[in-house]
Amino acid sequence: MMRTRPLKVALLGCGVVGSEVARIMTTHADDLTARIGAPVELAGVAVRRPDKVREGIDAALVTTDATALVKRGDIDVVVEVIGGIEPARTLITTAFAHGASVVSANKALLAQDGAALHAAAEEHGRDLYYEAAVAGAIPLIRPLRESLAGDKVNRVLGIVNGTTNFILDAMDSTGAGYQEALDEATALGYAEADPTADVEGFDAAAKAAILAGIAFHTRVRLDDVYREGMTEVTAADFASAKEMGCTIKLLAICERAADGGSVTARVHPAMIPLTHPLASVRGAYNAVFVESDAAGQLMFYGPGAGGSPTASAVLGDLVAVCRNRLSNATGPGESAYAALPVSPMGEVVTRYHISLDVADKPGVLAQVATVFAEHGVSIDTVRQQGKDGEASLVVVTHRASDASLTGTVEALRKLDTVRGVASIMRVEGE
Repeated sequence: MMRTRPLKVALLGCGVVGSEVARIMTTHADDLTARIGAPVELAGVAVRRPDKVREGIDAALVTTDATALVKRGDIDVVVEVIGGIEPARTLITTAFAHGASVVSANKALLAQDGAALHAAAEEHGRDLYYEAAVAGAIPLIRPLRESLAGDKVNRVLGIVNGTTNFILDAMDSTGAGYQEALDEATALGYAEADPTADVEGFDAAAKAAILAGIAFHTRVRLDDVYREGMTEVTAADFASAKEMGCTIKLLAICERAADGGSVTARVHPAMIPLTHPLASVRGAYNAVFVESDAAGQLMFYGPGAGGSPTASAVLGDLVAVCRNRLSNATGPGESAYAALPVSPMGEVVTRYHISLDVADKPGVLAQVATVFAEHGVSIDTVRQQGKDGEASLVVVTHRASDASLTGTVEALRKLDTVRGVASIMRVEGE
């Protein structure tokens, strides 16, 4: 039976995403009513600049007092798309305390304080949904915490930042350098004026923390995620990758240890084989590859950012939360029962591609090979090119720990025959 009294929604933020949420709520009102079982009403919109013209939004709904809006007591759902840590954190917990459930797209806050937010939601018997916080429109959070709830997820490997993927794809396909590719991304609107959060991996690291926590039923905070940006990736690295039948992507990697006793979460550039599904993800698109015991290998692909894609994820959560309100129920909350330790990066085991500048003379390869052997790092392939007394030596290892590789590189730098370490890159996705 259809309920006639509307469910009231407060919108915090009316930028690119918020304005699109409001538009869809208006233009698809009848469909949303049919899917939810009751009308939804935009009851207030909190903004910083009230004088800005917002097409399709009644000016009477606009306020600069977000706290008063979430404290009203008649709000059923608060949609938070302002981002950042504060005032978002306080507004969300205030919303719970005053009877509202929350839909958020705030990856940074969830990665830092997700446990506290879940606890507040549980304390007040309310929902906290955040599909839009990771990978835009791609359904990922709900499949991990609901569809795969009966399975054991072992690995989540993904491209979760469209800006960095656009830049690396441009470098790969055109031979452009990093700065040239970044300038193109900025001109096309894919990169912010200050791209630091994207290119240094902060954005991807926050998403990795959220994904790891859900996948492994363990609390993983942003500080637990190893992070390495992609600003040092060069055209020479792409040339080396192509010689190996690989390309380079900035990856978020969340793994369960082979013995099941710990997990790791990391973000860094890596070479992946061209045969891997993630290698074909082009432009600003995102894709996440999930490996589990029963389901096997799954891939989720689509636009990872932008107003409409992100709003799509927000509206999906809004429908689910509103349905829960009507049935006086809540959806799944935090699942952290496994409480697995998060291992440091030094214990992570993977393959490595190391490019060395060395003297072009007899015995150099033997010296280098000896250093690798002394540190327990097995060599898979070696390629050497020399000219006029200088040479380039490219070594690809078998799987080794990050700590052992670090020790190897430190020892290599001490060799008189090694002029420098040109690049070190992990090889993933096998």
